[in-house]
Amino acid sequence: MKSTINYIQEKAAQVNQALHQVIEEMTGVPPLLKESMAYSLLAGGKRIRPVLVMATVESLGGDVKRAMPFACAIEMIHTYSLIHDDLPSMDNDDYRRGKLTNHRKFGEDIAILAGDALMTEAFGLMATGAKEAGISSEVALQMIAEGVKATGARGMVAGQIYDLQAENQAVSLEHLKRIHRLKTGKLIAYSVRTGAYIMNASPRVMETLTQFAYGLGLAFQIQDDILDVIGDQQKLGKKTGSDQEKNKATYPALLGLEGAKRELADCIEQTKRRIANVPEIQSYRLLEIADYLLSRDQ
Repeated sequence: MKSTINYIQEKAAQVNQALHQVIEEMTGVPPLLKESMAYSLLAGGKRIRPVLVMATVESLGGDVKRAMPFACAIEMIHTYSLIHDDLPSMDNDDYRRGKLTNHRKFGEDIAILAGDALMTEAFGLMATGAKEAGISSEVALQMIAEGVKATGARGMVAGQIYDLQAENQAVSLEHLKRIHRLKTGKLIAYSVRTGAYIMNASPRVMETLTQFAYGLGLAFQIQDDILDVIGDQQKLGKKTGSDQEKNKATYPALLGLEGAKRELADCIEQTKRRIANVPEIQSYRLLEIADYLLSRDQ
């Protein structure tokens, strides 16, 4: 497990360095907006989604340098979603990654615009990255179109809507899984699929990796729900117990804490089986990341 944590930290450090460069090279951006964007984007975090882009490229025998613009773009999209999730009209959180949330630091108006800017800049970075990596225009357009679908009104944003509507409501396990397939799973699946696109994976390999990624996304969300109940606030960098306060639909609320833990373990095992014996995929690093999600404490 230590080697996996080291791998994630090493790749996260590479992403952080690249993100600094992305921010530095942004010209013509109002200084206050750029400061707000950088504040949240460079605040740290696990960087699991960009790490998954790179790990997928490596698992298919590729060079992670080709993946870096896409890894950064996906982290920009993820950061935009966090800024907006934290807003008073959404989760109304005061801390994120151990720091004041963007709207507490800069005001709600600037935070909204910083999130908007990160999202739109991300797709521009993907277009530039595709050109630099020699990816065909057909594949690049497919990647960007899929990114819009995964993160917008039919993906991550849709999941947020269903999540809000589920507050103070009794929901079934299947409905909860649907919410989190959209809210969390879509962007994680897109991260893995992006790595597969970069490597021009076959349709069979792409589908195998996609199913693995959706399982990974579900596991990630279950563990998030568990950590909101029993996690260390200092390690998490945000307040715990907020899901229960808001009466949100979560796995511990539906299954109980022990039931949620069992669901997580089952989910990880099923997820790992999907790629364990596929000859085209050097799966050990992806399998290690899956195991890490089972035991992570932040």
